[in-house]
Amino acid sequence: MFRENIAHLQQDLFGLFQSMPPKLQVQAEKSEERKFYESLFCNIDEQIFSILYSNEPSRPNKGVNVMAAGLILREKRHWTYAELFNNVQFNLLTRLALGLNDLESMPFCEATLFNFQNRLASHYLDTGTDLFEQVFDSLTAKQLKSLGIKTDIQRTDSFMAESNICEYSRIRLLVEVLIRFHRVLSKEDQEKFADYFSAYIKESSNKYVYRLDKGDLPHELKKLAELYQLAVKKFKSAYKDTVAYKMLKRVYQEHFTVAHKKVSVKPNEALSSSCLQSPDDMEAAYRQKNGDHRGRVINVTETANPDNKVNLITDVAVNPNNTDNGVALNKRLDRLKQKTPDLNEMHADGAYGSRDNDEKYAELNITPIQTAVRGRQTDVRFDIEQIDDDAYMVSCPRQRRQSEPTRTRHKACFDLSDCAVCVHSKTCPAHVGKRRRTFYFNHDDYRRHKRINMIHKIPKERRKIRPNVEATVREFKCRTENGKLKVRGTFKTRLFAFSTAIAINFGRIFRYERALSAVQTA
Repeated sequence: MFRENIAHLQQDLFGLFQSMPPKLQVQAEKSEERKFYESLFCNIDEQIFSILYSNEPSRPNKGVNVMAAGLILREKRHWTYAELFNNVQFNLLTRLALGLNDLESMPFCEATLFNFQNRLASHYLDTGTDLFEQVFDSLTAKQLKSLGIKTDIQRTDSFMAESNICEYSRIRLLVEVLIRFHRVLSKEDQEKFADYFSAYIKESSNKYVYRLDKGDLPHELKKLAELYQLAVKKFKSAYKDTVAYKMLKRVYQEHFTVAHKKVSVKPNEALSSSCLQSPDDMEAAYRQKNGDHRGRVINVTETANPDNKVNLITDVAVNPNNTDNGVALNKRLDRLKQKTPDLNEMHADGAYGSRDNDEKYAELNITPIQTAVRGRQTDVRFDIEQIDDDAYMVSCPRQRRQSEPTRTRHKACFDLSDCAVCVHSKTCPAHVGKRRRTFYFNHDDYRRHKRINMIHKIPKERRKIRPNVEATVREFKCRTENGKLKVRGTFKTRLFAFSTAIAINFGRIFRYERALSAVQTA
């Protein structure tokens, strides 16, 4: 049964804070933990989590605001779970941050906190709704409003968040999946099919692969292909609903093909980047970008108006790491516009530029500012300005012409005499004819040129505001070890991302208000 935690609002005259010496009370009042309690803990909407609990009369839940705040504090301090429990029990400032005004009570035990996370994960898997994302959105909306932060200009960037998994070779992965499937077989089936699995279950997959010679690998893959084909067929009826069988079948389909009932091994280059990377994280994907990465990509968006005294993260998105940045942003723009309706300028690098995003920007009335260009570009900059539904004005470094429609696109014709003396004549993309030079384009090209050239049309003080988002990315990455998270799975990665975003926003607000207070005092 759900019950809100309001015990922290009932101050005890002889409580922890009131029992401190006056000098310590003053220090505690100015501490970051006290601010955490006042501005963050007290603003967590517990009703968001009520859906996780029964409506029937039953044993009430532990305070969800304490558990949610504890998870945020854990990411803020880079604590392990053991360090979190230790600080909650013995650190006075930590107890102050979590609204605990005594030394006796323990707000949650290890099992309670992990069960709370399991409820969150199950709800996300069942409904697609991340309740911690709602906490982030709720807190951020209040912070933006109370501080008067302008959200009309924002910037975005992403980083690889690798899952805490082993880097399996192909054969080791195939053997590991077999070993784990063998564990779920009944004793009768293990004995009945012992000959099929005996070579692989005597030791770990790592040791098995270690004993293989390089020349044995093709033959080993062929043996595994035949065993997988047999296992998928033999055990379907009895084990099709188990996670281990589903994993076995998935790996079989990803690594092997069947033609005329004969199984064969797919070549390495035919394997998808979405194929299983580890039995411990079935959703992790593979991407090669300045090295090999297995896990997810986290995209971060924050306010960037130069008038803001402090900027806050407004949106976080977690996707498989083989998701293109432009695709990831495209899926979030509607949500971002809903959360910050006055958004009208988005700064991003060249990886976010795409035709789909240009259409989405136009639909939402957002001006894209691209700070770099993906792919090869010419030295000549063309400006295309739409002056009517079917008419454009095209400018090059020397000439300006109105376009003419063709059957499938538009063209702008330039005087050859001017082109002949232009220093860009040899690299100009316009087609050279007998009497004129013609530049062909369509409406998508117009949008792309507009996006690329827009950075030259905004005030200079706004042209270099995107790189600061890279500092925000570093605030996330410093909580990882060489880019590798301490967790596995999509939900736990999301929990890390939103908890960290809340912690980063709080830290910025605390430092800003402390500096402002120091100036006012002086």
